[in-house]
Amino acid sequence: MEETILAAAEPAGKAPAAEELQLSAAQEPADEETEEISQPKPRKKLYGEHYLAIIAGVLALITLVLTLFSLPYMLAEEPEQPEDPQELLQGGHQVTMPTVPETEPAEPTEPKPQPEKNPYGRLDFQYEGRYLGCVKAGTMPGIDVSYYQGEIDWEQVKESGIEFAIIRIGYRGYGQEGKMVEDKMAHKNLQGALDAGLKVGVYIFSQAITVEEALEEADFVLTRIKNYDITMPVVYDWEYVSEEARTANMDPRTLTDCYLAFCEKIQEAGYTPMPYFNSYQSRNLMYLTELEEYPFWLALYSDRMTYPYRIEMWQYTDSGKVPGIEGNVDLNLMFTNEYF
Repeated sequence: MEETILAAAEPAGKAPAAEELQLSAAQEPADEETEEISQPKPRKKLYGEHYLAIIAGVLALITLVLTLFSLPYMLAEEPEQPEDPQELLQGGHQVTMPTVPETEPAEPTEPKPQPEKNPYGRLDFQYEGRYLGCVKAGTMPGIDVSYYQGEIDWEQVKESGIEFAIIRIGYRGYGQEGKMVEDKMAHKNLQGALDAGLKVGVYIFSQAITVEEALEEADFVLTRIKNYDITMPVVYDWEYVSEEARTANMDPRTLTDCYLAFCEKIQEAGYTPMPYFNSYQSRNLMYLTELEEYPFWLALYSDRMTYPYRIEMWQYTDSGKVPGIEGNVDLNLMFTNEYF
């Protein structure tokens, strides 16, 4: 009886121990989970490709911003003829006395002998139909053209009575770089005028400031006319265009030397060189007598001759009207003497 009671009592005494084991076993995972939650998660490492992706993103953003800011400039049209000195003169030429910079001598500093006198006076010229002529000498009417005259119907020009054309082959930019630029219409005008049966010459609008640049301009012209039948003059057209231009402080000695260098090189190549100038320039910015072996081209907008020295060609207006040309065009008369 006593053993039975003890046997029955023994399991009752061990039950708490089993429950403790179960509770302990149940509590262990919870404790481990709590421990895992409480520990901070390790940060992801950035590898090389991540840094490259970040840098690429920043560069892409910078490129986008710069593109947006530069878009107006990108859309702006590039000038057809960059730094064209003739553009400063509205596509024409300088015939009035410019404002002389303070650093530029108003008169040549060397003695200047007088050039050969002009045999024609104010009343020796009159219009013969559309164009001006000389009553005391043979003359022929002509035009000079550039990009600014646009598309030209050369057949109509010829039919109107024009006999020759002086075509701009190019120019030197008026900026400090002085870049050489070909006239965009030069070759089309050369071929069109020749095909129409006109006598053809060329001119370059110079902004040279050294003899070396004048020689460069001569080479520029000769390279471009070698395949054309040029029977009229190859003209050196140097002009003062503004106080901001690279040529603003040109002195008479240097300018005359530029004319001489250009003309000598053109003559050596078998063409007839011709200096172009206005009245003010010939009196104040060059030594004309040193150039007298060449035919002269004068810009004087009038139908009355008032220039005192000998010339071979006269540009007498920049507002002429010629069939086949839209808008204004320079009109000239050429004396048909020993040169032509």
